[in-house]
Parts: sequence; C-alpha cells; structure tokens
Amino acid sequence: MVSNRNSTLILIPLALFFVYGCFQYFQSNAYSDKVVIILGTNAQGGVDRWKTSHEWEAERLSISNKQKYADKYGYKLSLVDMSTRKRYSHEWREGWQKVDVVRQVMRENPQAEWFWWLDLNTFIMDMDVDISKLFKNPQKYAHRSVEYLNPLNIKVDSPFADTINSPIEFLIAQDCGGFSLGSFAIKKTAYSDLLLDSWWDPVFYEQNHMAWEHREQDCLEVLYSNQPWIRERMGFVEMRMLGGYSRTACTETPNDKTMFWETGDWIANIACDFIDWGCWERYAELKQVYDKLNRPWWYL
Repeated sequence: MVSNRNSTLILIPLALFFVYGCFQYFQSNAYSDKVVIILGTNAQGGVDRWKTSHEWEAERLSISNKQKYADKYGYKLSLVDMSTRKRYSHEWREGWQKVDVVRQVMRENPQAEWFWWLDLNTFIMDMDVDISKLFKNPQKYAHRSVEYLNPLNIKVDSPFADTINSPIEFLIAQDCGGFSLGSFAIKKTAYSDLLLDSWWDPVFYEQNHMAWEHREQDCLEVLYSNQPWIRERMGFVEMRMLGGYSRTACTETPNDKTMFWETGDWIANIACDFIDWGCWERYAELKQVYDKLNRPWWYL
C-alpha cells in the first residue's frame, strides 16, 4: 500500500512535467514557420584591416547563439554576408544594406510572417524567452508614439495617424541616437512592402545620403516624421526588450532604465568595436552569464 502511494507520488510530477513539456513544444512549434531570424555576418573579414582573433571568435559565438535559439523554437535562421552586399556598380551603399537584405529574405520566405533582424554583436542570453510572444501581442509591449523617449526631439508634419485602429507591423527601439536598427522586427504585409520600397528608394538616397550621417536610420526618421501612414503601424519597445546596451554605450543617458542590459534580461547588444580589448572582455562576461543561465537541468 505504501509502495503504491510512493509510486503515485513519483509518477504524478513526472506526468505533469511531460504534459507541460508537450504543451510548450506544440505551442512554440505552431508559430515556427512564421518567424525568420536575419543575422548579418562578415564572413570575408574586414575592409580596411584583417579581422582580429576576438572578432572571429565573437562572430562564431554569435552565429552559434542564434542557431541554438532558432533550433529550439523551429525558426529559420537566415545568415547574410554583408561584405558582398553591393546594389549598384557605381556606388557602395554602406550602412543601407539591411533594407535590401530584409526585402530579399522576405521574397525567399513567402510563408513567414515576422522577420527579426539582429546585428552580429547581439547575444541572446535566455533561451527560454520566445520572441513570438511579442509578435502575437505587440500592443501589450509597444508604445505607439515616438514621444515616449524621442532623444532627437523628432517632430511630425501632421499629427494625424490612426494608431488606435491600425495593427503594429514594425517593431523598433530607440537609443540615445534615435531609432535603433541593431535589432528590429517587421511583419510581411502590404504596409511593409511599401515601407521597405520607400526606405530603399534610390532617388531619395541620391538626394540626401551625403547629409545623413547614420544613413538608413536617418532616412527612416525622416520618413516617420513626414509620412503619417508609416507612423500608423509602427510600435516602439524598450531597448532592453530587443537588446539592451552595455553601460559603455550611450554615456549621455547613464541613468536610463530602459536602455541598458541588466542581469536577468533575455538579450543584450554589445554595440562596440572588437579591436578594443574592453569590448571583448564585456562579451566574455556575457558569455559566462549565458552559460550559467542555460546549463542543463542535470548540471551540478
């Protein structure tokens, strides 16, 4: 009698654990073919110099990190060699490649809904956080106006934008320099097709590229300011939700609570140059935190 009771007490937790695992598996995989992660790499090395050993190692770790995350949830990881992105023979649109890459990956994956761009210097810390939660209910996490932070004091030419009745189809964060494009997500819709075409418009580029220090970032800020239809479907989330910076970045706002990575956050953005030894040290520290967070349950 006692033996049967003990067996029951052992089997019940195991059964609950199994049911919960199955629920999590089917819940995550139900969204698996709808998300593509885009990671820009630099496989050929530097342009002006050879890549350092730290840069090679950081790139290897970053790709492996994203692949593990994609494998866990069944998402597709699209690796793009940014060193070969040359749109026109007479010019090199350096800093503008992301827009063209996203358009191409969308064409290659017609079944997908959300496309999540990540810079190489991002690192997913907590593998148990599923990005699809943000995509399923972006209104829960996003602000509908740039004004919640607005470090550049961006003005809009017309206050009208129907953000109440319009869904969010473009998720982006802001840092001390304005719109941050190190980690952003965009949904494949008629809206995003038109947005990306406008963003990449070669005529627009030719007229303004010499005045835009931050290239595609400045272009997007101008479009946001002047085009109400673009504002209607944009959502702004905190930097920490899409990749908080280390404290050495954005020194203009050292006390900001939304911009910098904190222990327990699920994703970080190193946002520094790996020829700097301090940058590699910060990366190594994050890797140690990641290893502790993602140890197998049987690890002692």
